[in-house]
Amino acid sequence: MKVHLVDGTYELFRTHFGAPSMKAPDGREVGAARGLLRSLVAWLRSGEVTHVAVAFDHVIESFRNDLFAGYKTGEGVDAALLAQFALAEAVTRALGLTTWPMTDFEADDALATGAARYASDPAVTQVLLCTPDKDLAQCVTGERVVCLDRARGTVLDEAGVRAKFGVGPASIADYLALVGDPQDGIPGVPKWGAKSASAVLAQYAHLEAIPDDARAWTVAVRGAATLAAGLASRRADAMLYRTLATLRRDAPITETLDDLAWRGADREALARLCDELGEATVMHRVTRWR
Repeated sequence: MKVHLVDGTYELFRTHFGAPSMKAPDGREVGAARGLLRSLVAWLRSGEVTHVAVAFDHVIESFRNDLFAGYKTGEGVDAALLAQFALAEAVTRALGLTTWPMTDFEADDALATGAARYASDPAVTQVLLCTPDKDLAQCVTGERVVCLDRARGTVLDEAGVRAKFGVGPASIADYLALVGDPQDGIPGVPKWGAKSASAVLAQYAHLEAIPDDARAWTVAVRGAATLAAGLASRRADAMLYRTLATLRRDAPITETLDDLAWRGADREALARLCDELGEATVMHRVTRWR
């Protein structure tokens, strides 16, 4: 069987920016939540989903904010979108999908934890991490754990990770520490870019293995002396950035593989939610009920 683990926060953001604005009967903006509902119903109708969980950032902040003041927060996020986080979780629950609302951890940590857990089950043929987020590339394992971009229909396996980033999954956190990740508030190390990070990490794999002195490097990289000096002077920062970029595999999720089996939507809960959202068509498109 295949297990689909969905980045619900990403999906909500995607529908917020891709779906039209819609008002609920009480005047609230609900376009993103309605877009998410319609998208997931269409996906479930395809018949390709049997075991699924959806992870959300119940709050934007996590334990990483205690480690680094510059880490991402909810500042700057559209208030109309933030107000729909709870609605998004209500959507997935009403559809009968296992829902993971993360607080101290992030949604990505839940996905990483789930991928490690369910991929170890011999009954599972493949775990699909439904997100284009580059952070999750560190969880990819051969063709057994892959990333699926639902919007584009593309799959990123281990060979794809190497082709895209120039390094294997085990070096993705090191790569992000060097080049930075603006979406997560990770600044990276000055002067390091994608090409230099890929070339050096392809040789050394991890930050601690990169010599401080460029003359000791066994890989030819343009501007090596400047890069080496920059990393040597900011190595502690880089190690912190790697910690921030490294996904945890111990998020507090307790569901068994059987718990992830999709058995249909909750008719009463979905009817109430559709009334709240002013959604008149979804109930007729659901193909399975509990």
